[in-house]
Amino acid sequence: MDVKTDNLQEQINQVNEKLDLLLQYVNEQRLKNEAIEDLFSDLSIIGKDAFTSAVEELDKQGIEINIDDLKALSFKFIRNINNFSQLIDMFESLNDLAKDVGPIVTEAGIDFANKLHEFEQKGYFEFIGQMAQVFDNTVVAYNTTNKESLKKYSLWKIMKELNSPEIKQSIGFMLTLLKNMSNQSKKNISIH
Repeated sequence: MDVKTDNLQEQINQVNEKLDLLLQYVNEQRLKNEAIEDLFSDLSIIGKDAFTSAVEELDKQGIEINIDDLKALSFKFIRNINNFSQLIDMFESLNDLAKDVGPIVTEAGIDFANKLHEFEQKGYFEFIGQMAQVFDNTVVAYNTTNKESLKKYSLWKIMKELNSPEIKQSIGFMLTLLKNMSNQSKKNISIH
């Protein structure tokens, strides 16, 4: 009988251990439930305060909210969640595109700046500025020339005018320009 008593005592000990575990679990669940109830209570108080503050602020601003309009807006928002998702996907794609295109645009900008620098070094901009000045002078001179009172020049008068310093300087400029252009053309042809 001693064996049966020991066996029975062992079973009672096992049941007690299980009951202790069960009581510990129940106590933990009770504590969790109390914590959740406290959290809900706190959130309820915060929510009520936030709602009251929002209502007071809307009232101060003179804004009235129609609950039906708010419900309709909520339903529209829920109905269009897929559209918002697609819109976000599109923004992500545009962001990816900007990341991909950014270096290309930067490189093109650098190449453009380098080309402008090259043109400036070659004197293109100075030339354009001088040509604009020549064009302005030509237009002013043309406008001041009275077409009705133009003199007729004889061959002798033309020869005499060719001897004037202004005409000599203009002809010299044109001849020098033409020579330089011809020399430059010969250099470009020999390079190619």
